Amino acid sequence: MIVGTAGHIDHGKTTLVKALTGVDCDRLKEEKARGITVDLGYAYTPTLGFIDVPGHEKLVHNMLAGATGIDFALLVIAADDGPMPQTREHLEIVELLGIRRGAVALTKIDTVAADRVEAAKSEIEALLADTAFAGVPVFPVAAVSGAGIAELRAHLEAVAAGHARREAAGGFRLAVDRCFTLTGAGTVVTGTAFAGCVRVGDQLLLSPSGKPVRVRSLRAQDAPAESGQAGQRIALALAGVDKGEVERGQWLLAPPLHRPLRRFDAKLRVLAGQPALKHWTQVHLHLGAIDVPARVALLGAEEIPPGGENWAQLHVDRDIGALAGDRFILRDAAARHTIAGGCVLDSAPPTRRKSSPERLAMLAALADPDPAVALALAAQQQPAGVDLAAYALNRNLDAPTLAEICQRLGLRTVGDIAFAAAGWQGLGERLLAALAAEHERAPDLTGVERDRLRRLTLPTLARPAFDALLGEQLAAGRVAQSNAWLHLPGHRVELAAADRDLWQTLLPLLAAEPYNPPRVRDVAKATGIAEDTVRALFKRIARHGEAWPVAHDHYFTAAAVADLARHVAMLNERDGCARAAPLRDVIGGGRKVAIHILEFFDRIGYTRRVRDTHVLRGVPEQFGS
Repeated sequence: MIVGTAGHIDHGKTTLVKALTGVDCDRLKEEKARGITVDLGYAYTPTLGFIDVPGHEKLVHNMLAGATGIDFALLVIAADDGPMPQTREHLEIVELLGIRRGAVALTKIDTVAADRVEAAKSEIEALLADTAFAGVPVFPVAAVSGAGIAELRAHLEAVAAGHARREAAGGFRLAVDRCFTLTGAGTVVTGTAFAGCVRVGDQLLLSPSGKPVRVRSLRAQDAPAESGQAGQRIALALAGVDKGEVERGQWLLAPPLHRPLRRFDAKLRVLAGQPALKHWTQVHLHLGAIDVPARVALLGAEEIPPGGENWAQLHVDRDIGALAGDRFILRDAAARHTIAGGCVLDSAPPTRRKSSPERLAMLAALADPDPAVALALAAQQQPAGVDLAAYALNRNLDAPTLAEICQRLGLRTVGDIAFAAAGWQGLGERLLAALAAEHERAPDLTGVERDRLRRLTLPTLARPAFDALLGEQLAAGRVAQSNAWLHLPGHRVELAAADRDLWQTLLPLLAAEPYNPPRVRDVAKATGIAEDTVRALFKRIARHGEAWPVAHDHYFTAAAVADLARHVAMLNERDGCARAAPLRDVIGGGRKVAIHILEFFDRIGYTRRVRDTHVLRGVPEQFGS
C-alpha cells in the first residue's frame, strides 16, 4: 500500500516517516542545509511504501507529482500550530484525487501541554467534519521520542493487510517522477505504476516522446524483483535512453498505449472556497507527475459555481499522456491556489457537437465506473458501429475484458467494430430498403453494385462490416446476386428480344480478344452498325450484368472481367499487390490496357490504390463466373 504524507511545512512529515521506517527522505543537499523538504522522498517497509511530499506553498507542484499515485493519505498536523493553510490545501487535493482512506498524525505532542493536544484534536475534528475523512483515527505522536509511533505503525500495517491490490489488467503505465544514473545500472526511472505489469526484458515506450526502451532490471517497493505491477512503486533500469532524454511527467508504458494528446474530456469539480470557474480559464494541469499549462473549455455551461460539477474539455499546451480514469488537479494560472480537480473521461473526444445532448449523455455514461455503460450507449448512438480498439485504448482494457463486455451486452462484432443487436438488424433493413428504392427508381437495371449498395445503406459503414451484413442477407435469401449485381429475389429484368439478338451478334467480337476487346467505334466500324446504336446496346447490356464498362466506350464481357479479377487476386497473393506491368505479362497486350483494368477495379471497390500498386479488398465472387 502506498502511503502519502500531506500537511503544512515544518509539521514533521519527514521526521515522522523516518520514525516509522528508519529512512531519511531528505536526500538533497538543499534539504539537509535548510531543514525543509524540497522534493519528493521515498521510504519503504515490507508492507508499506511512503511518498513524503514537501509542505511549502511554493512547492505544491512537487507535492502533486507524488500525490496522484497514493492509496492512503497520512495527514500530518503539528499540535502547536494545528491546521494551517497548506494542511487545508493538501486535504483538498487529496479529496479531489479521489483518495478516501486516511489517518491523521498529530505530531510534536511532546512540545505542548496536554490541553493543547486536546484543543488540536478538536480543531482537526472540525477541519475534517465535512470531508471524506470525517471520523478517521487521529494518532498523537512524538517522532523524536517515539511516543505513539508503534500505534500508528500498527494501524498502517493493519490497513495494508486488508488493502486490495490494484488489478494488473491492461497495458503497463508508470508515471515517471524521478530519473537518475546509477553505476552499473545506467539510466533509472522511478514512479508509481498506474496499470498493468512489467517484467525484466520488456520493451516499453517513453511517452509522449515515443522513445523505445528495454527494461534491464527493476525494483518493486525498493526490493529486487523480476516483475512489478499496478499500485507499486517501481524503479526500472532502462536500456536505450539517456538521463537527459527523460523528464518528470513522462509516462513509461506498453507501446499500444502510446497516444500523445492535447485535449481530453473530463468531469470537473470546483472547490467550494474558490470563485466560479469560467469558460476558457487558463490553469495549471497536474496529471500523473506532469504540470502543464492548459485551458478549460466548459461543455454545456458558461461557468461552474463554487462547489459545483460539470463536463469540460481540457486543452493543453503540449503533448501529454492521459487515459480514462486518470485523476487530475487544476491550479490557477499563477500556480498559487488549487481551484478544481477532476477525472479524465475521453482521451480522444470529438471535435464537433461537443455540447450536444447526445454527447453530454455519452459523458455521463463515460463517468460510470462500469465500462459497459458507455459501450452500450455508443453502440446505440453510432449506426456505423463502435471502434473497439479506440474504446479499449481509452479505458486500457485488455482483450479478455473487452470480449466479456461485448458478450455481456450482446453486441454483434465484426473485427474491431461492434454493433448493438437492434442497430445491426436496422442496418439489414436499410440495406433491403435501399435495394427496393433502386428497383423502383431504375426498374430496367438488374440491380446495384456492391460498393454502391454500401454507400446507399450507410456511407460510413466500413467495408468489412458491410460484407458481413450483406453475407447474412444473401445467406438468408433476402438478397440475390446476378453476376456483379445485387437485387431483391423477386426483381427480374429481361432483355428485349431485339437487344438479345444484336448482343449475340456482337458478342463474338468482344470474346475474340477478351482482355483487349474492340471499343465501341471499332465494333461499329467492323459491323456497319451505327455507333450510337452499339453504344446504347452496350449500356443496356452492362445494366443487365453481361458486360462491364472498363474504360470510356470500352466494354469487357462479364466472363472476361471475372477472369481478370482472378488474375489480380493471384498477383496480390504472389506479390502482395498488383501492378500494371505484371498484369500485362499475364494477360498480354499493352501496358495502357492493364492500367485501365486496374483503375477500373479501384473504381468499383475491388482493389484500392496504394501509390503505384493496387491492393485487393474485394471478393472475386462479386464478378460471377
